[in-house]
Order: sequence, then C-alpha cells, then structure tokens
Amino acid sequence: MQFDNKNLWVAIALSLAIVLGFEFLWNQPRIQRERALEAERRASAEMAQVPQSGAPAPVPVQGAGAPPAPGSVAANLTAAPNPDRAGILSQAPRVRIEGPGLEGSILLQGGLIDDLKLVNYRQTVDRTSPPVVLLSPRGAPDTYFAETGWVAASGTPLLPTQDTLWTADRTTLSPGNPVTLRWDNGQGLQFERRISLDDTYFFRIDQRVTNSGAAPVSLHAYSLASRFGTPALAGYYILHEGPIGVFGDKLQEPEYKDLREKRTIAQQSRGGWIGMVDKYWLVALVPEQNREVTARFTWSLAGGQDRYQVDYLGPVSAVAPGQSAEYTTRLFAGAKEVHLLDRYAERYAIPLFDRAIDFGWFYFMTKPMFLALDWLGKVTGNFGVAIILFTIAIKILFFPLANKSYKAMAKMKLLQPEMEKLKEKFGEDRQRMSQEMMQLYKRAGANPLSGCLPILVQIPVFFALYKVLFVTIEMRHAPFFGWIQDLSAHDPTSLFNLFGLIPWDVPQFLEIGVWPIVMGVTMYLQQKLNPQPVDPIQAKIFLTLPFVFTVMLASFPAGLVIYWAVNNALSILQQWLIMRSLAGTPLAPPGKGPAKEKS
Repeated sequence: MQFDNKNLWVAIALSLAIVLGFEFLWNQPRIQRERALEAERRASAEMAQVPQSGAPAPVPVQGAGAPPAPGSVAANLTAAPNPDRAGILSQAPRVRIEGPGLEGSILLQGGLIDDLKLVNYRQTVDRTSPPVVLLSPRGAPDTYFAETGWVAASGTPLLPTQDTLWTADRTTLSPGNPVTLRWDNGQGLQFERRISLDDTYFFRIDQRVTNSGAAPVSLHAYSLASRFGTPALAGYYILHEGPIGVFGDKLQEPEYKDLREKRTIAQQSRGGWIGMVDKYWLVALVPEQNREVTARFTWSLAGGQDRYQVDYLGPVSAVAPGQSAEYTTRLFAGAKEVHLLDRYAERYAIPLFDRAIDFGWFYFMTKPMFLALDWLGKVTGNFGVAIILFTIAIKILFFPLANKSYKAMAKMKLLQPEMEKLKEKFGEDRQRMSQEMMQLYKRAGANPLSGCLPILVQIPVFFALYKVLFVTIEMRHAPFFGWIQDLSAHDPTSLFNLFGLIPWDVPQFLEIGVWPIVMGVTMYLQQKLNPQPVDPIQAKIFLTLPFVFTVMLASFPAGLVIYWAVNNALSILQQWLIMRSLAGTPLAPPGKGPAKEKS
C-alpha cells in the first residue's frame, strides 16, 4: 500500500508540473504576444483613420467587389461616452417606436434605428429591474444602431447621410401604423423610407428613390448594423457571440478577435442574412432573397473605440429620369426566441435563420430536445418540472439498454468477494490473475465493459441538455421552486454560509448549493452500488469523483444539476431492484456456463 501511495503522489506531482509548465512556459508568453500584437494593430489602425478637418472617416474597403462604405461616425465619437442616455435621446427629433415587445425611437437626423429596449425581458431575475437595452444612440455607452440608405455606383450625386434631417408623416411607429420618412436632395432626387413593424421584433424598410432630374443615376441600396466597443462576452467555448451570417446556405461565425485581425471579410451571396448575436439577442439584416448582394464583416477604430459592422450592398439600380427604384430590407432586432425565428424563416424563406441560436454540432439532438422541453414546460407551467419529466422519459427510452448494463454491473458487484480471493491468491502473478478473472466473468455471465454503456449514453444527452439550458432564452429566468428562480443560472445557495443562515457573501468559487450537493450524494450512492475497482489507486480516484463533480457542477445551470440528480436517483432505484432480483443467484462451478438468474 505504501508503494501505491508513492505512485499516487508522484502522479499528482507530475500532473501539477505539466499544468504549471504549460501555463508559465507557453500560455502566459502567448497571451503577452497577443496583447502586444493587438496594441500594435490598434495603434496603426488609429493613425490610418484620424478624421481630417472634422469630416467623417470612411471604413476602408478591401478586396475587389467590396461594397462602398457608408458614412462613418468616427468624428461623433471622439469624446468619452456620455452615460446620460436619456439626455442624448432628447437632443434631436425622433419618431417613437411602440410595440408589444419593443419600445424606443428612430433618429430623424440620419434616419437611424438607434434606440430599442426589449420590454418583456429584464436585466436581472428581479421583475422590477430595467428592461434589456439592445440599441443605443451615438455618444451613449455601447453605441449600437441599424441604418439603411443608398450609395452611388458611379458619379457623385447628393445622397442622404447620417447628418441628413428627414421628415416623418407620423410621430409614432407601431404595428399596423408604418412611418414614412422623406428627403429631397434639391437636385432632382427624392428619397423615401417606409418603416413598418410587426407584433414582435421584425422591421420592414422599403426604400424608394425617384429621379425627377434630367440625368440618370445608378445606385446601390445598403443596410448596416454598427456596434461600438467590444461587448462583455459570456466567454464559453460552446457559445458563439459576435458576427454571424448565412451565405449560399452556409453558416459563417467569425469571432470578434478574428475580425480585429482581418479587418474585412467579404462574401458574395444570393439572399441569405447577416448580423451580430449575443447570448440571447440578435440584430440581423435580411436582404431580398432573390437578388445578389455583397456582404461584409468589418472592424475599424472610431474615436479610439472598436467598431464592428456588418453590412450588405444590393445590386445596381439604374434610375432613369422620371423613373424610381425600390429595395426592401428586413431588420430583426430582438430576442432569439426559437419558435419566432422558425416562423420568420418559413414566412420569408430565410435560410438557417434558427442557427442564430447556437445549438451546435448536435443540432439534430439539441433542437428536438428543446422542442420537447418547451412543450412540457407549457403543459406543466414549470420548466423545472419539465426537466424532471424529460429525465424520466429519457430513462424509459433507454431502459432496455440500461437494464442490461445494470445487470452486468450487479453481477460484477456480486463477484467482488471472488475477485478479492483471486487477488490474494494470484496477486503477484498478473497474467494468471487476468486469466482466472476472465474465467470468473465467463462463469458468471458478466461483462466488465457493459457497465460503461449507461454513462456513454448519458454523455451526449447531458451535453445536449446543457446546450439547451445555456443558449435558449426560453430557459432564461425560468423559475423552479423555492430558491431556484433561474434554471439557466447556478444554484445561488452555498454550503459555506450554511445556505444563507450566516450573513456572509460567499465567493463565487465557494458557492456549492443544495442541488449540487444532492447531485453529489446521489452520485456517491450510485457509485457504492457499482463494483469497486480491484486496483486501490483506481478505487481512490473513483471515490473522489462525487466530490469533484459536486464542486465542478456547482457553477453549472441549476436545471442541468437537477437533471443529473434526478437521473442518478432513478438509476439508483433501477440498480437496487436489479441487485435485489439477482441476490442469491448461484455462481456456476468451474468448467460450466453462467448460472441462470432467479426469476
């Protein structure tokens, strides 16, 4: 046993040496190199984009066929962001936006949609907390806006810019009450934008330009969404946050850091869509699906801030004297509700629109799993109850496979005394001991590998459920019972302040709540029902697993921990019943086949 302990401590020491060596010899130097390169890129980009004489600095266009860049707002953002968002909104004329799920306004100077709040979603689980802010005006913190317009394909006609003051035919935009913005350039071109809103988060923007002059003009319609500053990211590798687009039925998801390195990523596509995603929110531009577009992801510096932009350029519209041209853009700005995205994808033939929700590689599992949980949640009125019922359904579905595996594990458990005898008799002769153990397995009809099947089956289900709980907004702020008010967040209680009895704010890494402890206890009890490893080192490692998983899963969504705890409890019941049915089953004598089980 002393030799085993020595080997164990040597293994631990080597593991620590590898981890620390990786961190200090490779990872830290890599981080420092990346920071130095990023600082160098920022400095060079800022020098290249300093506005001259107060004029807006255009976003540089790279590559043949790239769309002309709409006007930049770099000159408007040279000062630090003004925290008084309400004050900024009151400084210029606006059209109110009022919908069942949205409220905000359209800035008439430039015609920007730059003020949106999601009134049905709160910033925290507290129902009195402020609504989620999605879009913000220039000069406010987290500037984020959408814009449509025209750029010249040739010549230099006077076109509307972000300084153009539009007139509106009404003061409020609401479902069924569209707003039309108008502007005349005084040189023979009249521009109209008819903006309508449905009962959720979908805007339709119909642009029209009429040529009453004497010369033809050629224009491209464009749409963009521009975001200033790198947003705070959840930072999980299983979740994409940032630019996203579908071009030719192919999904592209560049990271913010990739965009800072490449600056411009351009795509030619027929239809498709482009946008930016957060964990739960989406701003997406949807062009006319039957026409070619040039789409781009771009990064630049504006007033020392990162500026991320997605845009697309429509085909050339030649407008002869006395004629007009039109182009329709759709803008989604709201919550990534699964059924809503599916509905829009079908209604407007938008390819892969539901991929804005990062269901991941296991899409074929995660989306059906969500649909099942969502249905159960609506039937029961509680997503926590839905998770428990879903767990029971999964256990029933895999019952035959799990039953066979648990029988094999129960037989292995019954063989423990015989295995100990073999260890005492042939402990020094490993080859002979292996032969005798194989004979023992054969006589008992046991398979030591079959016990792994329930775990192997559970892993993809566990991971898919983790994705569903983590990425779908339907699970956000969904309550269970008692202290669990958000199934997508971790259990807020902690063992280290006696679950709230001691008035102490526990550090997050010590927040080991009730449900993780229940999960750990059920995992420990289940482990005690399983056959124990013959190797003492393996036995010690297995003994620590319930404690390791308790600490590790304490930071996971409470819904996932509830699933695991309930699944463990059902497995314990199933294994106990199987072991009870096998109790007293005789072991076949040497040279005979496996004994028959008791009926």
